Amino acid sequence: MITRRQWMHAAAGLAGARLVRAAEPAAATVAVTRCRTYSPNEVVASLEKLFDQIGGLGRIVKNKTVGVKINLTGAPTYRLGHLPLGETHYTNPELIGAAVHLMGKAGARRIRILESPWSTAAPLEEYMLLANWEPIDILNAAPNVEFENTNYLGRAKQYSRLMVPGGGLLFPGFDLNHSYVDCDAFVSMAKLKEHAVAGVTLSMKNCFGITPATIYGTGSGEQEPTALPSGGRQIIHSGARGPSKTAPQENDPTTPRQAGYRVPRCVVDLVSVRPIDLAIVDGVKTMTGAEGPWGREAVSAVNPGVIVAGTNPVNTDAVCMKVMGFDPRAERGTPPFENADSIVALAEKTGIGTRDLSRIEVVGLLKEPAFDFAVLRRQRREKAANRDLG
Repeated sequence: MITRRQWMHAAAGLAGARLVRAAEPAAATVAVTRCRTYSPNEVVASLEKLFDQIGGLGRIVKNKTVGVKINLTGAPTYRLGHLPLGETHYTNPELIGAAVHLMGKAGARRIRILESPWSTAAPLEEYMLLANWEPIDILNAAPNVEFENTNYLGRAKQYSRLMVPGGGLLFPGFDLNHSYVDCDAFVSMAKLKEHAVAGVTLSMKNCFGITPATIYGTGSGEQEPTALPSGGRQIIHSGARGPSKTAPQENDPTTPRQAGYRVPRCVVDLVSVRPIDLAIVDGVKTMTGAEGPWGREAVSAVNPGVIVAGTNPVNTDAVCMKVMGFDPRAERGTPPFENADSIVALAEKTGIGTRDLSRIEVVGLLKEPAFDFAVLRRQRREKAANRDLG
């Protein structure tokens, strides 16, 4: 297991490396494949193909403790109709189980499934049961699999402080659950979705949820973290107050108190302090219009039938945007970033990776959108504007 001293040494080296490469952000292979259903055979075969196309899973996970951040946004009671949550806005459990199985097969020493579920310190297994999942299936998918709720202190005696290389766009550092330090490889397993604030939510935006609500939540203590999490991360969204004073405070409290400014910068800072070694984006079944059924725009369940994977999150998210019908070179003011700064643009400027598709080797499906979210977004907004005029 990596020690804090080793981690800080590595982070210092990473900061220097990023300063060197900032002029030409990194490019890595991204693979896209069709996967129409969540049947175990189809999902395992699809993931095996993707991992082979990006250079093999063993080089990422062999003999390592692997942290896997999944996406369980919103309480399990929020549903789109009567559909299972894994078919709309949660990372699907069959996909999680298949990835865990293949990581074990590739030689992972320990696999820790991580998430900061809404406003609770309950075991992650209990949260999954409320979503009608069978967490035992994921635990048994490989040797040495465990869960940890990272929305609070968890199993550690203190939070782990990680400082952003270069000083950060919003925060200079973060106090996080130990699991994001106690892993040798970090995987972001996201859902292919639009987002009410950030425009899209993919492998990088998934990491917004690594911040513990005991420090960054609406119910967190002003002077020190609360024992238990309460509420969402509106402190980051609005900037109405800072996180608990024991944690690093934001760089400049005079910057815009607007979520479209703050959330993208916070995400890039988080991806800088906890780099993503493998991004897996679940677009087999998902939803349009928002990140969850609570979205203000009309939302609907869809079946794009794709999975995307890559070892650089900026490259991967840029390809995902193309798969969705969006331009990864889009800036604020153009879809899907009508009211927010682009996470991929900010991450590119930081030097994490490129969003230029001409520089990314894409293997598999990318000749046209797998499912055109952009067209549906335009149609929704045109209808809403016509209703307002009427």
